[in-house]
Amino acid sequence: MEATAAWSYLYLALGILCLYLGGEGLVRGSASLALRLGLTPLVVGLTVAAFGTSSPELVVSVRGALAGRGAIAAGNVVGSNIFNIGVVLALTAVIVPVRVGLQTVRVDVPIMLAVTLAGLIVLGNGHVGRAEGALLTAALVAYTVFEVHLARKEYRARAGELDYRPIAARRKGSAATDVLLIAAGLALLTGGAHFFVEGAAALARRFGISEAVIGLTVVAVGTSIPELATNVIAALRRQPDIAIGNIVGSNIFNILGILGAAALVRPLDAGGLRGADLAVMALFACALLPVVRSAFRFDRWEGLLLLAGYVAYLAWLWPR
Repeated sequence: MEATAAWSYLYLALGILCLYLGGEGLVRGSASLALRLGLTPLVVGLTVAAFGTSSPELVVSVRGALAGRGAIAAGNVVGSNIFNIGVVLALTAVIVPVRVGLQTVRVDVPIMLAVTLAGLIVLGNGHVGRAEGALLTAALVAYTVFEVHLARKEYRARAGELDYRPIAARRKGSAATDVLLIAAGLALLTGGAHFFVEGAAALARRFGISEAVIGLTVVAVGTSIPELATNVIAALRRQPDIAIGNIVGSNIFNILGILGAAALVRPLDAGGLRGADLAVMALFACALLPVVRSAFRFDRWEGLLLLAGYVAYLAWLWPR
């Protein structure tokens, strides 16, 4: 039964609270666990934090696939990738300008661009089959192995640098505590996203918004709130590697992992998506490369520019 308006607002409030607490636990636990495992904070952002905060997108897209609503499943992925760059990363830079590492510029962002291109090809005909889903999932496994190997190599080379001392000095407790914080954070993020999406979707239906727009906006924004919560907290705690790694990794995971898993469960009919929506996703992804290459910093004015671009996209999308 559809929730009443009062319950919808309550769900939204409860979801935001859970998302904040979950983001706090995830950032604290993952930053500490990185050093214990010989990894850099960047790879934790690219893997643990990115994949964990994308779990709501995974649940929503798989449920959409099982229900035969491929447009919602695919729209969730496309809309989330647009929101991640146009709002989450942009707001992070507005709060605290993000320092960008060499690996991010030379390796991670180009990989994200290649994965985005793969997403355009897969979604271009409006259908994603099981074979394509299997290829995307296999690519995700290869990417994760590559990132962990690269990060371990970098950590050994830079273990004595000053950049890691403040993190090491703050590291307290045991590895079990770190894992518990990460697990609790992911659970709260997933639960919070569920409440948020339920409340927001119920309100959206009351205004007669189409299913395609709900997937691209309400559902995409709701499932991306974990990334937003995690990035804001990471920015406030001066963990820029986790902040930018979380978004780049999430966008990669959304296409390879979520689209792949949803198509494996049931082939997706994504006919509700327009070519313009895919073009906007590619445009935001391409805009990130010159931004991060400019003095290896993501400044406030660049964040504001991306935010303006997202607002313009919403204004164009909403009449649908």
